[in-house]
Amino acid sequence: MKIRPNRIKHTLAEGGIAKVISGFTHPDDIEVFSPTEFKGIWLEGEHGPVDAAEVGNLTRACDIVGMTSLVRINMNDQGLIYRILDRGAQGIVVPHVNTKEEAQNVVDGGKFAPIGKRGMFLSRQGLRVPNYFDIANDETVLVILIEDIIAVNNLDEILTVDNIDVFFVAPSDLAASMGHIGDYNNPKVKKTMFDAIARIQDAGRVAGTITNNENVEECIESGARFLYSPMGSWIASGAAEYLRLTKNTR
Repeated sequence: MKIRPNRIKHTLAEGGIAKVISGFTHPDDIEVFSPTEFKGIWLEGEHGPVDAAEVGNLTRACDIVGMTSLVRINMNDQGLIYRILDRGAQGIVVPHVNTKEEAQNVVDGGKFAPIGKRGMFLSRQGLRVPNYFDIANDETVLVILIEDIIAVNNLDEILTVDNIDVFFVAPSDLAASMGHIGDYNNPKVKKTMFDAIARIQDAGRVAGTITNNENVEECIESGARFLYSPMGSWIASGAAEYLRLTKNTR
């Protein structure tokens, strides 16, 4: 057996754009969505209901349909990071990484020695893979969220940390940290966000951000190559359009 390839990691390594969707909480829904060209599923364990007990079945569904599974956790804790990886996730998303030291902590929890300090445990991704511990690091994606103005101020140092695949600039929390709660389209916030994306590119690293139908072209033009889309905005816009088309019916 060979280890399952990480589609997000390989897409980014080849210079492509990795499209990831969030909002799924049941394996059946992952199966239904799988015919699309999205590379990965973002499972929400910070603001959503996903926890370690559910990660096994959700990531198993991703494995079956050939999509890469990422789990956003709720704290930068090494034990939590590798527990979720041990449950079958192919990648981790860590919120509020504000310093170089905090970024290094993500790597230490998410990578096996000699790179990191991940506990030596054979996850489902390693079953019947004889050289798993030698190659697992190459198929594990680590995403850190740059979502506070302090992180933007420390970005040059954070970008020196190796083995992080995506530096994700999150506009909502960034806006709040800049004193513009709920106003992530504020010109100062948008300038800060796109300046951060440019700095990430200039350092030779991969930038990511949250996208929807309205801003995705602008984000691609800015250079972001990891595009995260919450399904809620699609459902809301689709429902609104349906109601508009049916407003004169009974």
